[in-house]
Amino acid sequence: MQDFIALALGLAQQSLLLSSPNPHVGCVLTSAEGQLLGQGFTQRVGGPHAEIMALRDAQAQGHSLLGATAYVTLEPCSHQGRTGPCCDALIAAGIKKVVASLPDPNPLVGGQGFARLRAAGIEVEVGPGAAQSRELNIGFFSRMVRRAPWVRLKLAASMDGKTALENGASQWITSEAARTDGHAWRARSCAVLTGIGTVLADDPRLDVRLVPTERQPQLVLLDNRLEAPLGAKLFKVQRTCHIYTASQHPGRRAALEALGARVCHLPGTDQRVDLAAMLRDLAAHEINELHVEAGAALNGALLESGLVDEIVLYLAPKMLGRGRDMASFGPLAALSEALALEFVSSDRLGPDLRIVSRIAGRDRF
Repeated sequence: MQDFIALALGLAQQSLLLSSPNPHVGCVLTSAEGQLLGQGFTQRVGGPHAEIMALRDAQAQGHSLLGATAYVTLEPCSHQGRTGPCCDALIAAGIKKVVASLPDPNPLVGGQGFARLRAAGIEVEVGPGAAQSRELNIGFFSRMVRRAPWVRLKLAASMDGKTALENGASQWITSEAARTDGHAWRARSCAVLTGIGTVLADDPRLDVRLVPTERQPQLVLLDNRLEAPLGAKLFKVQRTCHIYTASQHPGRRAALEALGARVCHLPGTDQRVDLAAMLRDLAAHEINELHVEAGAALNGALLESGLVDEIVLYLAPKMLGRGRDMASFGPLAALSEALALEFVSSDRLGPDLRIVSRIAGRDRF
């Protein structure tokens, strides 16, 4: 069993850059004797889910599925969404047993898929591979359970914590290997968030270029006064664009909307966007993972507001001395007020070090 669950999890990994906002799911079909009959993973949104891909694979090879076992990394869906219910397809194929890693947190499913399978006389086992499947789908679980995306803050800095020189020069502190890895994190996200300060200073594209991808993540721009230049490189990439503002400028809004952007007025305090409300709105627009590449002010605001879940930090073996910080917040009155993190992993990427950490307790929901 564990070998087939491991294979299904590997298939789910292949949908990491593909299936969002749908969850990343893999499915393996075997005979009662343990023969591999079919396999598949969830395709682009609107396309077949993992179970359908596995069924098609088995059928293309001429295999009968009567009495077969399905190993799937998430509960088969039971509702009519962009595609039909996967549990009905498994029932119709004659599957005898389903081994699933996790129940689906989507309230439209939430155990109903398992109930429908059992009502059809299919044995259901839940649990193998649960931790790995949840980790692959941390953003999907966040959106379904917390009604907010999983917020990942990406930083690249020198060993003394500087992201740029005092004059703003930052290209490139880290190596090509680190930059390529950063694009892989962009590619798996549903959307990339930046602030207007970064746009005005650097005019970035913030798209995925250094790794192969079949879709570009959406763009989220925090622009309190609607100052974004209409000719900014951000707007030259074909993708959905959300702009959040605290100001009412009908002329500027109309010009940005003419470029295809969705402009959302969400004022909070001090003439700034309500960041928590922004995250709720993004979740309502099916954003699972939000990848943040911004300056110290926005990074600090997100951290100080308790809205960051994870930090991906690239450290270059360099010392820059006086320069720009990673995040501006505080000052703190005591060391006990420091933001507590939990290290997840550390890896060498060329000459650089990648450290992944999480805000303590943020993944326990």
